[in-house]
Amino acid sequence: MTTAHYPVVPLAAGTLARVVAAAVAPVAYSLKAIARALRHRREANVLARLDRHMLADIGLTRSDVVDAFSTPLWEDPTALLSERAIERRMNRAVTRVTRGESDATAFRNPAHRSARAC
Repeated sequence: MTTAHYPVVPLAAGTLARVVAAAVAPVAYSLKAIARALRHRREANVLARLDRHMLADIGLTRSDVVDAFSTPLWEDPTALLSERAIERRMNRAVTRVTRGESDATAFRNPAHRSARAC
């Protein structure tokens, strides 16, 4: 009867490598997230140098930039700035649609227009 010899060392080395990789992965992910947040903070620092008219062109205010930089260092300030700019854009769109609907209704219904004028 012949006995089979299975290589034990390569299997153990593969398992060990997976265990080490599983232990290192969360640390690497955290370090990458911190590095990304710091890079975004440097990029957002350019916004801090813009005047209020330029900030208004992209949908931000000076207080938005100050709020973004008041977050902890490991948090991404550009996420807050992006949210604020999108909120303002959405609010402007809703305001335009609402105003446009009321004007269109007044134009179609002259009685409604005269009642509104009183």
